[in-house]
Amino acid sequence: MAPTENSSQELLQAHQHLLHESLSYIKSIALAVAMDVGIPDAIHHYRGSATLCQILAKIDLNPNKLPGLRRLMRMLTVSGTFSVEHQPDACEDVYKLTAASRLLLGDESSTSLTPLVSMMLSPLLVSPLGTVVSTLVRQDVLPDLSMFGVTHGATSFWELADNNSDLNELLHGAIASDTRFLMPIVMKEYSEVFQGIDSLIDVGGGSSGIAATAIKAAFPHLKCSVLDLPHIVAQAPSDSNVQYIAGDMFQSIPPANAVFLKWIMHDWGHDECVKILKRCKEAIPPRDAGGKVIIIDMVIGSEPSDVKHNETQILFDLLMMVINGVERDEQEWKKIFSEAGFKDYKIIPVLGIRSIIEVYP
Repeated sequence: MAPTENSSQELLQAHQHLLHESLSYIKSIALAVAMDVGIPDAIHHYRGSATLCQILAKIDLNPNKLPGLRRLMRMLTVSGTFSVEHQPDACEDVYKLTAASRLLLGDESSTSLTPLVSMMLSPLLVSPLGTVVSTLVRQDVLPDLSMFGVTHGATSFWELADNNSDLNELLHGAIASDTRFLMPIVMKEYSEVFQGIDSLIDVGGGSSGIAATAIKAAFPHLKCSVLDLPHIVAQAPSDSNVQYIAGDMFQSIPPANAVFLKWIMHDWGHDECVKILKRCKEAIPPRDAGGKVIIIDMVIGSEPSDVKHNETQILFDLLMMVINGVERDEQEWKKIFSEAGFKDYKIIPVLGIRSIIEVYP
């Protein structure tokens, strides 16, 4: 056999690989359908275990849809969203919630990620991915124009979010749900990153100030503030124990020992990130006086990990291309830190696909 030839088994595996990659979008569609019709909540109604007939009745589908529901659930159990127990002495299998599908319960609990996943699966965000080829190849598409801009006719994602109530609701709901999910983990496992400082400003923390409130609860002595755009700060509660400041992170950031940036930097290109960090550096004292920037964001390939971990990071990077954002590896982060005038940094890869990054002047 010539060196360039493949065995029959290798060819069949290659065929399987291409079909799997071509059809993987169906997993996302199946997940979206499960959320739309309320399958996680239906199973939760039966204390986390339910038969197909119970699920069908709870989500109020016609009984003639049972075969289709069975096929949908087969996909969702293979993908790990739900689990299934085959009952040898019963006529129906029992479907159960997994750790993943428990995060999709619509009870507005602190762990619900339904708003975040809903945004990821929204046509508003997914449809621009169809312009990947034209954005990369066409000469008449300006480099600064994002796929989102090409699709929706807006200058930027943020411009449309300000003028489209559906997108605005999706965006802020997604950010809030992710922060409610993540901050209890950060404060329980890694709160030491906030020790030794007496003031902190959460840049882009939103009108609810979820992150700043969580930090303040753990460190009552800490003066916590939230910087956000004026129309967002205008919606902030008046009885909060954190201060809200209207402003623009590209213009100036109020003084504090530490600046907190949760999932902010990946929204922006290199030059914008350098500008944001320059404003951060102006706001904080020297390192020996406790000054630092605390970033929660992805660092691609920051540690040895499984295929799904790496693939999720890379998929997220392609998604961020839609709005001209970037998920970065360590060298890309290092270049930004250096150009912004910072001298040192520490990456703590402890938040799943994301890391805590401490940056020092």
